[in-house]
Amino acid sequence: MMSKRKSQGAVLVKFVIEESWREVLADEFEKPYMKKLSQFLEDEKGEVYPPKDVIFEAFQATPFKDVNLVILGQDPYHGPGQAHGLCFSVNKGIKVPPSLKNIYKELQGDLGIAPVHHGCLESIAKQGVLLLNATLTVRKGEPLSHAEKGWERFTDAVIEKVWQREDPIVFILWGRFAQDKCKSVLHNSNRCHHVLTAAHPSPFSAKKFLGCKHFSKANAFLVSVGKKPINWEPS
Repeated sequence: MMSKRKSQGAVLVKFVIEESWREVLADEFEKPYMKKLSQFLEDEKGEVYPPKDVIFEAFQATPFKDVNLVILGQDPYHGPGQAHGLCFSVNKGIKVPPSLKNIYKELQGDLGIAPVHHGCLESIAKQGVLLLNATLTVRKGEPLSHAEKGWERFTDAVIEKVWQREDPIVFILWGRFAQDKCKSVLHNSNRCHHVLTAAHPSPFSAKKFLGCKHFSKANAFLVSVGKKPINWEPS
């Protein structure tokens, strides 16, 4: 969520995030780049997706202490009604995007879960799956239009905070972008976490993505460390 506040005569956007994440990221929100990002969003003339009140929906759905698994996307969907703060997910009633269709195909091939008729992954996020985009906003109809404005630095900090956790977490990284973004933390000495990599589920690389069996592999790891497996069927 975001709200407005006045500061030295200027109207700024104040970021409002779930409490446990705000505590973990408190220092980050005070850095100059976040203030510049706030001003950029306030000055944005185009329509912004997702709506301002759900920009941090991934954090609302998955508090810091509940994170057991991270899936990393790149950019929110830029079509009307699609983005709602969770990577790869769209609002119910919106046509399922091609990449998510391939994710559903892999779910069926891996776990026998038949594709559902909507694209909302909220029920999965609420089980401890952080569905995080590298950039949290986008201008309508213009993919990557909010790239290099500060969001990437913020989500780098999010990934680092999760990686520093002492309890084992699964990281699912689809595509070169996700793998490159996490390269620094993946070379960290903390080896308790489990990292799964594969091609991106987009139609351009689906042949390499399908058959990765990341959903069953992730559940097997979670069970091996005493955690509950994820019910991957969206509800």
